[in-house]
Amino acid sequence: MLSQKWTKLIKSLQVKKYRKLEQSFVTEGGKSVLELIQSDYKVTIVLVTARFKDENSEILRSKNFAVEVVGEEELEKLGTFQSNNAALAVAEMKPNQILLPESNEMVLALDGIQDPGNLGTIIRIADWYGIKKLICSEDTVDFYNPKTISATMGSFTRTQLYYCNLVNYLNEYKSDIISYGAFLEGKSVYETDFTSSGVIVMGNEAHGIRPELEPVIAKKINIPRFGSAESLNVAIATAIICDNWRRSLYRA
Repeated sequence: MLSQKWTKLIKSLQVKKYRKLEQSFVTEGGKSVLELIQSDYKVTIVLVTARFKDENSEILRSKNFAVEVVGEEELEKLGTFQSNNAALAVAEMKPNQILLPESNEMVLALDGIQDPGNLGTIIRIADWYGIKKLICSEDTVDFYNPKTISATMGSFTRTQLYYCNLVNYLNEYKSDIISYGAFLEGKSVYETDFTSSGVIVMGNEAHGIRPELEPVIAKKINIPRFGSAESLNVAIATAIICDNWRRSLYRA
């Protein structure tokens, strides 16, 4: 049976202030845990069901962390999933280090994204389109929120996030980086000739990109509307823009 110390720690990591205090986070589910333990994250402990341990014994033996066998009921009580028949892991956070696009690299900038599911889905979309770096405003939801980690479906292990004052960031590097911002007005993404490197800026779910950012965004882009829907989910909008960015490179 898991010790009280670990039980208390794992439950506390569902709350942001304790994640920050402990500099640790939780990952749940078989796929995400396997992605985590094979990444460059430093894993502290992995809780597994007997079946998961048997199926992944070689991977688990090759790593340097504690492995505890627990029942499904205990996994479900400790985590946020309604059902978890595989694994749960605790790992250390990475430091918040500045990220800049390198030659022929596009990055995403997120301005005030509030929903952890949206952030997780955007991370998964970024991973799909080969975007490895995301620059987040300080009020964007916590990357290590359990709902965010879950929504990435393991893509969090292949992307990096940097939280900063987004206005200062874009202003400081605007002479070196071409920035594209998603606005209700602007050039259609279908007609935009994107560069291979730069920054794509996506705004808050309800309010879009904050006014303070407009002067430091080089190019306003827009997803044309053909029907009557009032708006698009920010993750869906991100996917459409990323897809058109990739298409533009093929046309070039």
